[in-house]
Amino acid sequence: MNAIFSERFKSARLLNGLSLQDLANTLENKVSRQALHKYEKGEVIPDSIMLGELSKALNVRPEYFFRDTKVEIEAPEYRKLKRLPVKEEAKVVEQTREYLSRYIELEALLGIDRSFENPLVEFSNVSNFSQVNDAAKKLRQSWCLGLDPIYNIVELLEDKEIKVVKLDADMAFDGLQTWVNDKTIPVVAYNGRKIVKKDRIRFTLLHELAHLLLKFDENISDNQKEILCNQFAGAMLLPEKTLKEELGNHRNRLFIPEIGNIKKQYGISLQAIVMRAKDCGIVNEHYTKQFFFMIRQLNWKIDEPEEFDYEGTEESNRFEQLLYRALAEELITMSKAAALKNQSLAQFRKETLVV
Repeated sequence: MNAIFSERFKSARLLNGLSLQDLANTLENKVSRQALHKYEKGEVIPDSIMLGELSKALNVRPEYFFRDTKVEIEAPEYRKLKRLPVKEEAKVVEQTREYLSRYIELEALLGIDRSFENPLVEFSNVSNFSQVNDAAKKLRQSWCLGLDPIYNIVELLEDKEIKVVKLDADMAFDGLQTWVNDKTIPVVAYNGRKIVKKDRIRFTLLHELAHLLLKFDENISDNQKEILCNQFAGAMLLPEKTLKEELGNHRNRLFIPEIGNIKKQYGISLQAIVMRAKDCGIVNEHYTKQFFFMIRQLNWKIDEPEEFDYEGTEESNRFEQLLYRALAEELITMSKAAALKNQSLAQFRKETLVV
């Protein structure tokens, strides 16, 4: 019990980006830094009163400290890691761990033990656009996606046993991908504070998916890997055959309304559409440079025109569906359901209508 508490206590502290002294200050020195250090080492477990104080200070429920679901995260790969402070990196890892621990515990309670199968496991090492284009085509075929728009990337990945985590992180962070528990559970995550537009969520998750599933030639640079992952994301969202049916095989120029309509239908940004058109040989390098110069002049690099926003859904209700199933089958109590949803019992009861 001491070992479980000490590990969870440290996770909660890192989740909040606090040092032991920061936490002592937050607690208004009701407990010393030295005593907190003993908690973290597993030498002492606080009494119920102090446990309540710790819960409030660390924004977790008391049950959090005794949840024994193991989540062993491999070293995550981040985008823009060099700009991410160490404390923020720890918060990202612990946010991921905390969410997955609740998710994995819920699946275990329901006896769900489906494994992930990588359709690209036999695919050769990639080093160029043609190869990632083919990899995306193969994945689409394996997942029976055809050439149609993908309605909901988050739900698709969760249906394929890939956990998707929405994080609240430093603005220097975009997304990550990793494996959990001896490479049995694949995970992709994105920064919900920074990446808000649905087309960006879709592209980010598929970029991270590329890092997760593809094997890269050892001779290419990290920057080349990022480019290839972007190209994979574009190929997943907008297959080459579909794009050429929309735009034709060769164009000297593109009109904003026509690519705006493609964005609204396929959930891919104006900028990614033009890059995809360039990669597929529809427009040339010169036109692409002109287009991106215009994008900068119009301040559209971050916020493209709202009239072309993709209005589809980018979320999954799988966790909640499993939660209510477990509750209906009386595998868990209302109190346990609230804890798994990271809510107070009163809040959970207020939101839950029993039919």
